[in-house]
Amino acid sequence: MSAEPILADAPWLISGGTARVLQLLGADGEEARVVGGAVRNALLDLAPGDIDIATTALPEEVVRRAKAAGIKSVPTGIDHGTITLVIDGHPYEVTTLREDTETFGRKAKVAFGRDWVKDAERRDFTMNGLSVDATGVVYDHVGGIADARARRVRFIGDPDQRIAEDYLRILRFFRIHAAFGAGEPDREGYLACIRGRAGLASLSAERVRMEMLKLLVAGGASAAVLAMAEAGLLQALTGGVVYTGPLATMVAIERALGLPASSTRRLAALTVAVTEDAKRVATRLRLSNPEAKALDSMGHRWWRFAAKDEANARRLLYRLGAERYHDRVLLGWARAASDVHSSRWRALAELPQRWTPPKFPLRAADFIARGMAEGPALGHVLTLAEDAWLAADFPLEEAALASIADQAAARVSRERKT
Repeated sequence: MSAEPILADAPWLISGGTARVLQLLGADGEEARVVGGAVRNALLDLAPGDIDIATTALPEEVVRRAKAAGIKSVPTGIDHGTITLVIDGHPYEVTTLREDTETFGRKAKVAFGRDWVKDAERRDFTMNGLSVDATGVVYDHVGGIADARARRVRFIGDPDQRIAEDYLRILRFFRIHAAFGAGEPDREGYLACIRGRAGLASLSAERVRMEMLKLLVAGGASAAVLAMAEAGLLQALTGGVVYTGPLATMVAIERALGLPASSTRRLAALTVAVTEDAKRVATRLRLSNPEAKALDSMGHRWWRFAAKDEANARRLLYRLGAERYHDRVLLGWARAASDVHSSRWRALAELPQRWTPPKFPLRAADFIARGMAEGPALGHVLTLAEDAWLAADFPLEEAALASIADQAAARVSRERKT
């Protein structure tokens, strides 16, 4: 074990809510430390993110002390020793030290204890097995400091055992590597993921979705997903063919355009060639309704952008709205295997920034004034007129609009007579 005062000056640790919780739970014979991702992030000069705290105090004692200090406590996972304390609207997840006595996925039986080494050894990766006390001393029972500094994602102990305890750790291995690792994935861990891949079938779609969407927006997503594909892991998750090349191109396009990473765009690039793919993936991963609709829209005839000029693109922008249009253009660009610096594709992608579609200026009253009665025919004539207005490239002059309205009304009148 090593213990070094590495984070003695970390502002998030020595002041504010974190310091208050550590002081509250680290007195009168008990001890408390920040554990896991916040410590890892701090060593990598990243924002700490969520603050998770481990303590020797039993859950009932955590609740008692919080109540005495006027701090709200929520029993978010009390059976597993987890209480969430809320300070100034910010949650701090507090978990009593424990060791797994039986492990079967997310339903491990645990025993509470006071052994920091055993608590660290039950975690997944060495860089996530670190803890830090209120003075900034980082405790390393598993070799996590060296691995974090080397950006090496390595399972704690036997990789096969860690994976058998929870098969989601296969996805977490690649996700954590994509976010915090460097170079090739740790070979022992990689081979253990291949050996344990049959266990992925036991995971719920919701848990797979969560990990996959997080993985896809990580900095090293392209390389990590390619490694997963080469290990034969992706088809079992998506239920179909995957396209690692378009994913890599989508990542490059987003970066070239200065766009934030989009999990749904990247998922579409990886899995969607046609709308049937979008429906399958949405069902397989139990995507939310907005995610499923976005995937379906992107998969709808994205290939037509390869031949579109700006006039046609404006009509599609009008029909789809800026967000749906933009995502579909980017999928078309990624699947066209074009240069990510293509001026033509960039112009199509940036059209919503240069041009805002006008509202269709004709109304029902314009056709009632031309003798149209209210009813289905009125809706039909409005649709015809709107199509003609789009084909004419959005004219707004009164003479052009009157001509479009007259022709649409005349056409409906002829149709009704035949």
